[in-house]
Amino acid sequence: MREIANAPLSANAPWIVMKFGGTSVATVARWRNILELAATRRAEGARVLIVVSALSGITDGLKQLCTHTESKRRSEAAAALADRHHALLADMALTMPETLGARLADLADLAETGAGPLGELAWQARVQAHGELMSSALGAAFLSANGLPTAWLDARDCLASVALPNQNERTRLLSAMVEPHYDAELSARLAAQGEVFITQGFIARDEEGRTVLLGRGGSDTSAAYLGALLRAQRVEIWTDVAGMFSANPRQVAGARLLQRLDYEEAQEIASTGAKVLHPRCLSPLREPRVPLLIKDTNRPELEGTAIGPEVREHAPSIKAISARKGITLISMESVGMWQQVGFLADVFDAFKRHGLSVDLIGSAETNVTVSLDPTENLLDSDAIAALAADLARVCRVKVIAPCAAITLVGRGMRSMLHKLSGVLAEFGQLRVHLISQSSNNLNITFVVDEDVVDDMLPRLHELLIGAGALRTDDSLVFGPSWQALYGAGEQVLPPAQWWQGDIPKLLALAQERTPRYVYNVPTIRAQARRLKALSAVDRVHFAVKANTHPGILKALAEEGMAFECVSPGELAAVMAAVPESAPILFTPNFAARRDFVAALKTRATIGIDALHPIEHWGDLFAGRDIMLRVDLGRGLGHHEKVRTGGTGSKFGVPIEHIDRFLTLAHEAGARVIGLHAHLGSGILDAAHWGEVYSQLAALAERIGSISILDIGGGLGVPSHPGETPLDMTALDRVLKSVRQAYPQFQVWMEPGRFLVADAGVLLARVTQEKEKGASVRYLGIDTGMNSLIRPALYDAWHDIANISRFGEAATTMYQVVGPICESGDVLGSDRRLPESKEDDVILIGQAGAYGAVMSSRYNLRDEADEVLLP
Repeated sequence: MREIANAPLSANAPWIVMKFGGTSVATVARWRNILELAATRRAEGARVLIVVSALSGITDGLKQLCTHTESKRRSEAAAALADRHHALLADMALTMPETLGARLADLADLAETGAGPLGELAWQARVQAHGELMSSALGAAFLSANGLPTAWLDARDCLASVALPNQNERTRLLSAMVEPHYDAELSARLAAQGEVFITQGFIARDEEGRTVLLGRGGSDTSAAYLGALLRAQRVEIWTDVAGMFSANPRQVAGARLLQRLDYEEAQEIASTGAKVLHPRCLSPLREPRVPLLIKDTNRPELEGTAIGPEVREHAPSIKAISARKGITLISMESVGMWQQVGFLADVFDAFKRHGLSVDLIGSAETNVTVSLDPTENLLDSDAIAALAADLARVCRVKVIAPCAAITLVGRGMRSMLHKLSGVLAEFGQLRVHLISQSSNNLNITFVVDEDVVDDMLPRLHELLIGAGALRTDDSLVFGPSWQALYGAGEQVLPPAQWWQGDIPKLLALAQERTPRYVYNVPTIRAQARRLKALSAVDRVHFAVKANTHPGILKALAEEGMAFECVSPGELAAVMAAVPESAPILFTPNFAARRDFVAALKTRATIGIDALHPIEHWGDLFAGRDIMLRVDLGRGLGHHEKVRTGGTGSKFGVPIEHIDRFLTLAHEAGARVIGLHAHLGSGILDAAHWGEVYSQLAALAERIGSISILDIGGGLGVPSHPGETPLDMTALDRVLKSVRQAYPQFQVWMEPGRFLVADAGVLLARVTQEKEKGASVRYLGIDTGMNSLIRPALYDAWHDIANISRFGEAATTMYQVVGPICESGDVLGSDRRLPESKEDDVILIGQAGAYGAVMSSRYNLRDEADEVLLP
């Protein structure tokens, strides 16, 4: 093939180091990818240094060769490995290049002679180095033959290992370290020799001239060393995935691509479980500030993960949740350790003598517990038993295994702890053996029993998104999910919000007046029909407190909804807007006697949630059918202020008081015909309503007079990008399965936010901008917590968009605030928007529920008006 035409490079052209792993060099098709990628980098005006691993499986074969004691067996193994390379050479339609022939001959000689005078460890290093030596020689021939002249470079002439004080002979030869510094002479020498080079990962040379190996992940590390030596423009790690993800995508299909990380975050993620990158490869790049890019060899168009110096304009966020299995805990306890000098020195000396590296440490006055990670230690039963025997001389020892370490990684971890209550609650249900929060403020780790990890990770990932701790809304950091990038079959994309297709209309409405609520009635009708499709539910009541707009009430009545009210005012609003045929449920809390008197004059079914009304005003309910709201002893929801069950909540009659309530109702002449429970809002787990249904049904069977079970509302609406929506098919399946066991009861529900949240937006205008410090920018708008109090009250997250500049790149990080004289008047923290100007129209999404109904005229600000879009 003719040579690829490029203008000659200048002497000071930048370097790009490209590393390709074993699967990326194993076939002709993969080498064609490498050719195209390297040629593209050269066409960009860069010198290219390609670093390759051995063909997949070859390093294991070389290790196996080293275990054979007979020369014949070693030679047969060497011949089989040579055959792999001959086969690939034939696929490439190439004759044997001299460089590869020399490597194959050298391997055959080493196999035949064995260790000999080299010594066993030095011989093993020489043998195992041949995987990379052979693949790079083969690659140089292929690239050159296909139009990209490529010089073969021996990495041992560039990388010199250093002997560290704590290394023994084995680690010096088989897990060596290099301390690279910029080498201008090397860069100039190579620049004089050519423009594209290929070399080996995994190998270096020590001060005695011996071949040494760089240990596990050595090829990644080699690329980083060479990038530092050449002060490269960047180092690219090409592998079979698009980069680092927010969780192991084989366990969490919704794991998000991490598009940007700093060196420290990436190292934490790599060292706590991510396999795509070896943590040792990042350290060499920090001082010269050489960026590292992880890319997919087969999908080079994907964004990948860029790793570099810390970028301060990013929102504080957990970036990833990772797990390591096979962890062993050593718990050491002794009263004698308290305030005693030298106890820890004695303990850790035992670990040193047994060659074991400690990972996590937790301590108390009389206990020290440490973890041992199998990736850094040889953890067999004999090694642990020997260590325990030594430690038993100074303390009581307990070995806890098998365990797993679950780590949350992100810069500014301590600033996010307040968002993790729901996540920490998950751990509260488990045996947690050790908790470690890193001193560098980059991670928090929980050590639990190994058998719970696989089920926990997807749940924890979802909780982190829902809590706003894993900031998937920051599009410069978080990319698409694994499922969206690699999922089989046609991709199911989240539906576009209705307002994205109505921006001209919304801009016109904002031109007339702001602040202004706008509601899309077709969205409300669509949600109502989704609920009506639940075959196990007999009646759906709209929780009127979510939105009392008459047009919305009328539309919901037309869709067959019933209504749930909590005050006489809501009852009056419903009866004024909907037909008399629409059922109504009255479920007040700590209501006055006069509220019940007013409600009893209407057609509403009455619910009671305390002993006081039936005990002191029993005469009101004589001859009446009533509902009893039960507290099932627990609460759920995205924030403590929306959890409506348990002793910390004011709602419902506790289970232990039910018999007393029934007695009082009987004495008053009231008939308890229904049980009602509502535990909280924002719930996205379909199983929840099945559990409530089952508990109420079991209670109802004991009572005998019950015909209706109201299983509450709280159906969650995903707020954060990537948050999994409530599975309505699963919900229907769960409810039908319970109904089969209890067919005698009617089933009612009472959702509010689910029906109207997505249908509403709040429009406002930018008033001014303010900067504080080096990186904090405030964006003021003409309304705040007076119109939408949910962010201040519940830490609720609402999507925010600048629709005047819709479609422009969101490059600026803002704190979006209102004009109210309260520090809590913040509608969105750390929101990335286009650079915004005065009078731009800002849209706040998911404002159809608990927006206008909770607004006020605080500071005597005008209230937002409301507009319906039919």
